[in-house]
Amino acid sequence: MKTYFKVLSLLVLLFILQSALGQVKLPLLVSDGMVLQRDTDLKIWGWADANEKLTINFNNKTYNAQAGKEGKWEVMIVPLNAGGPYNMTISGSNQITIKNIIVGDVWVCSGQSNMEYPMNRVKEKYADVIAQSNNPNIRQFFVSQKYNFKTPQEDLQSGSWESVNSETILHFTAVGYFFAKTLYEKYKVPIGLINASLGGSPAQAWISENALKEFPDYLQTAEKFKDDNYIREIQTKDKAVSDEWYGRLNQLDKGLAEKKWFDVNYIPDGWLTMNVPGYWADYELGNINGVIWFRNEFNVPASMIGKPAKLRLGRIVDADTVYINGEIAGTTSYQYPRRNYELLANMLKTGKNIIVIRVINNSGRGGFVLDKPYEITAAGQTIDLKGKWQYQLGATMEPLPGQTFVQWQPIGLYNAMIAPLLNYKIKGVIWYQGESNTGKPQEYQKLFSTLIRDWRQKWNQGDFPFLYVQLANFMQAKNEPSEIGWAMLREAQLKTLSVPNTAMTVITDIGEWNDIHPLNKEDVGKRLALAAQRFAYNDKTVVYSGPIYQSMKIEGNKIIITFTNIGGGLVAKGGELNYFAIAGTDKKFVWANAKIENDKIVVWNDKITNPVAVRYAWADNPQGANLYNKEDLPASSFRTDE
Repeated sequence: MKTYFKVLSLLVLLFILQSALGQVKLPLLVSDGMVLQRDTDLKIWGWADANEKLTINFNNKTYNAQAGKEGKWEVMIVPLNAGGPYNMTISGSNQITIKNIIVGDVWVCSGQSNMEYPMNRVKEKYADVIAQSNNPNIRQFFVSQKYNFKTPQEDLQSGSWESVNSETILHFTAVGYFFAKTLYEKYKVPIGLINASLGGSPAQAWISENALKEFPDYLQTAEKFKDDNYIREIQTKDKAVSDEWYGRLNQLDKGLAEKKWFDVNYIPDGWLTMNVPGYWADYELGNINGVIWFRNEFNVPASMIGKPAKLRLGRIVDADTVYINGEIAGTTSYQYPRRNYELLANMLKTGKNIIVIRVINNSGRGGFVLDKPYEITAAGQTIDLKGKWQYQLGATMEPLPGQTFVQWQPIGLYNAMIAPLLNYKIKGVIWYQGESNTGKPQEYQKLFSTLIRDWRQKWNQGDFPFLYVQLANFMQAKNEPSEIGWAMLREAQLKTLSVPNTAMTVITDIGEWNDIHPLNKEDVGKRLALAAQRFAYNDKTVVYSGPIYQSMKIEGNKIIITFTNIGGGLVAKGGELNYFAIAGTDKKFVWANAKIENDKIVVWNDKITNPVAVRYAWADNPQGANLYNKEDLPASSFRTDE
């Protein structure tokens, strides 16, 4: 009898396996809610049993397909006008119905964290936009953030289409959403966003193995990561080092000992004081790594009690755990997110309250980033937390050794996040990336140009529009002209305009010196949409860019600069032109005078009689650079020398 049931179970299992093998299967992109590209032949593809015949019914037409020996099938759908919603039925050994399909324009949104940056992270700034975002004609597919070094993948591991509303919008790329919103408002054509982005990723991670042959060092690195054992060894080692470092840190931390420093009854005898925001390297402790505890007292009026309250602590380098009156109010494990903690209703009390922050710094300068809000808000009232705080050393550690981020290695993201998209017809690409390549700006023009050509070749749609964002202004502004990696990376982006059908959006006027993730994502999206109107929608009347350097001419002690993309004319926004520098034959740059004459810029310094070169906005943070066109679009930074 036991043998009978074993045989029966085996037969049932074989039947299930055979049924599963014969099932028609679709890629995740081809699913409910998808946006199909209008005005072009469309490919619908998938998998089935070998030689299986299929019937596809869509928009009152019937299409036939047959799977090949490997079980792959595809069918071409005739071009469609914008519209919908439609259903599509695919019939073989089983039947699949794809619902709520719309036809419009599909844009791939790719790059690193500033493209990935979701609306959830800017929900305070754009609360009204979020509340009014319901629009079934703007949709996003979030590509699962995976890597693969061995082979280009045929499908994604997860993902689905979502229409935008006040809840789903929080998952949307913020730049992508404002881009889509702007285009939809003008053209009333549905917009689909395929969000294939990953924070921290360098350009080489998004390039195919074949295209990366131009960069032997990166190709050699990619080859190493094809070995799963190599990856496991790295990840195991990194985890062991990190676990050991943090474990030892917690054991050494005096603030977590018997007398816990976050306890409301603890008396902070002998604690030092420093200004928050600020960095403890500027105070008695110097530049050390480990744990520093901070403590402050503040008074809360009765009118704020029992109301929804928010604690804002700017940004903290690197990690923090915040206690209010002895209870955890929030925690963040790395330095980049802005600290916005929702406080429980019973956490604050009338009168004196105590806030304690445990800050872990694993390398570099630790502390509280300047020029950020440090406050508690409730019931329309604000308690300012800036000022003198007490602080004490909890534990001293050596810097945490650097980690190997496997997901950022060459070709890995292309294989896992771009290759599965290549059958899906698109309108174009918007790209925001470059921060992770500023260490080697001299190679970026070639690297980025290779990426664009690679994607266009693989998509096989010709030179589709490739619209990208030049790096924002970032870091402390400097008083003197200098050689800067971020300016050189921007130059590489500027030179990439030589690649056909590309456009660059300049945003050196809307960054934040103290945050690599500026909150103003609306203007970024809108400026990208201007470029799309020109290059994707062929509206030649649109001024899509600020002034772009074209040429120079030396006349006596002056240099005359000409530009393209002057629009309605050049303007100096907010006063006289600034951030121009000039150099003589010694090639030492000094600040220069500059003025607009006949939509050209005349640059000079009375102390330089034989000028040879000019630079504009040549800095990490060219704060105050103010050359625009009359359409209020800023000029790109540039240099006339090499």
